[in-house]
Amino acid sequence: MKFLIKNGRVIDPANKVDDIRNIFVADGLIADSDNIDTSDKGVEIIDASGFIVAPGFIDMHVHLREPGQEYKEDITTGSWAAAAGGFTAICCMPNTDPVVDNHVVASFIKERARKSALVKVWPVGAITKQLAGEELSEIAGLVSAGCVAVSDDGNPVKKANMMRNGLEYAKMFDLPVLSHCEEEDLSSGGLMHEGLYSFIYGLKGIPAAAEAIMVGRDISLARLTGGRLHICHISAAESVELVRRAKEEGLPVTCEVTPHHLALSDKIIGSYNGNTKVNPPLRGQEHIDALIAAVSDGTIDCIATDHAPHHIESKDCEFQTASFGISGLETAVAVCMDMVNRNILELNRVIEMFTSKPAGILRIKGGVFDIGAPADITVIDLKLKKTVDVSTFYSKGKNSPFHGQELTGWPVLTMVDGKIAAQNGKIII
Repeated sequence: MKFLIKNGRVIDPANKVDDIRNIFVADGLIADSDNIDTSDKGVEIIDASGFIVAPGFIDMHVHLREPGQEYKEDITTGSWAAAAGGFTAICCMPNTDPVVDNHVVASFIKERARKSALVKVWPVGAITKQLAGEELSEIAGLVSAGCVAVSDDGNPVKKANMMRNGLEYAKMFDLPVLSHCEEEDLSSGGLMHEGLYSFIYGLKGIPAAAEAIMVGRDISLARLTGGRLHICHISAAESVELVRRAKEEGLPVTCEVTPHHLALSDKIIGSYNGNTKVNPPLRGQEHIDALIAAVSDGTIDCIATDHAPHHIESKDCEFQTASFGISGLETAVAVCMDMVNRNILELNRVIEMFTSKPAGILRIKGGVFDIGAPADITVIDLKLKKTVDVSTFYSKGKNSPFHGQELTGWPVLTMVDGKIAAQNGKIII
């Protein structure tokens, strides 16, 4: 199939392109638009006038729950949610059952994705066996099975020497180590950000220091080992400053932020809605301001959803007993584009954080409109207004704090390897 996407505002940060252009797709690849035979009846014309045309968006932090927790999500439904939300590639975290700590489980995920996923699925292997922090996983086997990173996400690696070994071993394969930074002695039993509102709402707080202490430790270990360190779901101002200093020093340190940590503050916890409960917790405004500034100046590299779908019983309950996590794949792009429309975030920077930046960290193909690159494309209507309705989610997880909120700026077409996977929020099977 051949496509000519005409008259869109093409934004390709890797190539410093922001212009009205045509994108030609042939045989699943980006092709030279100067050599189009417009008389060829096999070319489907897509008029993108007034739309943003960007390289396919990449989400480097997703929980697909399969194997073992398919009642929350599976590879098929997660990929549907990703396509509907404008993503062409996702990385799935290893906290499944069994854990992705060996080549057998990683190969299972790759094969399941090959057969049933609408988007590209890249597995992330565990740093330690069973995520227990006691013994390194078989990282060589994970790499051979297609893992693009290692992480114990959901669990911090408590022992500094174990994290050191993980960074050193992963360095042999030029593999990033994705770190869940949490000092559990400080965070244990916490339900929300520790601050004014935790006092007002009568909920045990999680101090920002619980994150920053581990960020500082892991940056020190990156300095010691030279291993590539990536901080997951950064949320605290002090953590941001530590990463900024590390980058100024030239250390191989990167980080990501979620849309909900940019858009929502701890004040909304007063609804005691379990869908606002997330780890790390939603922070105070001073932390949000620091995150937004770090997005603008490039300290934060990527935006990632930390998509964490849950079944309704674990969220529609008392706040104290609700599970941590937000179902984010189908709202992430719209949340960020809404912030662009409100002049909080800058459009080209957001697109870079969803495209070339994660592709570079993971060393995967994508995130760019080079001739011969995979025809992974995300088209966005910045003016489209829609109200978030979780009943329409393709994800099994309906746990979104954005339900009922009107957002402006939505993906309207998702193309993967030259095939339309979703259009106007509906998947194309």
